[in-house]
Amino acid sequence: MSTPKPRTVACPTCGKAVEWTPESRYRPFCSERCKLIDLGAWANESYRVPAEEEAPNDDELRSSGH
Repeated sequence: MSTPKPRTVACPTCGKAVEWTPESRYRPFCSERCKLIDLGAWANESYRVPAEEEAPNDDELRSSGH
């Protein structure tokens, strides 16, 4: 019986194929370099999660005591 081939994913930084195994130390990244590039993008606020605040509806206001 043959061992199934490990799943591969694309490195989010450079696109190189990375095997999804415990031996892939930086998964989903292919290397420490790609991991640090991604971390730097977050630190520089290149990536942002959009947020929209919604006004509370009447039921929420009543339940909070306002």
